[in-house]
Amino acid sequence: MIFLSPFNQNDFERFKSWIKSQDELFQFAGPIFTYPLTDEQLITYINDSRRITFKVIHSNTNEVIGHCELNFENALPRLSRILIADTNARDKGLGKLIVHKMLEELFIKRNFDTADLNVFDWNKNAIRCYEQVGFAINPAIVKSQMNNGEAWTALNMVISKKDWLTKKA
Repeated sequence: MIFLSPFNQNDFERFKSWIKSQDELFQFAGPIFTYPLTDEQLITYINDSRRITFKVIHSNTNEVIGHCELNFENALPRLSRILIADTNARDKGLGKLIVHKMLEELFIKRNFDTADLNVFDWNKNAIRCYEQVGFAINPAIVKSQMNNGEAWTALNMVISKKDWLTKKA
C-alpha cells in the first residue's frame, strides 16, 4: 500500500508546503530545522551522511503522502521525522505501514537488532501506532525540549528485532 523512495531536491517545494507553522515543524522535526524551512536547510539535511531520508508514496495512487528518516547519529538506529502529510491519508493505518517499512530496512536489510524513536508525550495517536507495531516506552530516557518558550516532553520508545518479528507474525 506504500513504499519508500529516496527524498531529494525535487521534493523540497512539496515538503515545505506541508509545514504550516513553527509548532508543526517542531512536532515533526524537533530542533534540527528552523521555521520557515529553506532549501539551504534541506540541502544540509539530505547531505548528512548519518541520515537516510525517504518520501512515502501511496502505491495505489503514486502520490507522495509523507516523509520519514532513518537516523544513525546515536548508538541505536532511530526512526525519525515520520510524517503523513496528506490529512486524508491519516487514521487509515498508514503510519504502521511506514514504521514496518522502516524497521524492515533496519532489521532485515541492514541486520540491526534494536531501534528507537522519540515522540512527544501528548501525541497519543503516534504513541498508540508505535505500540501496535511493538515499540515500548523506555522510562529511562525522557527529554524536555523548548519550543517557543514552552517545554515539550519527548518520550523514547524502543523495539527489538525479535519483538517486531513476533508482533508482525
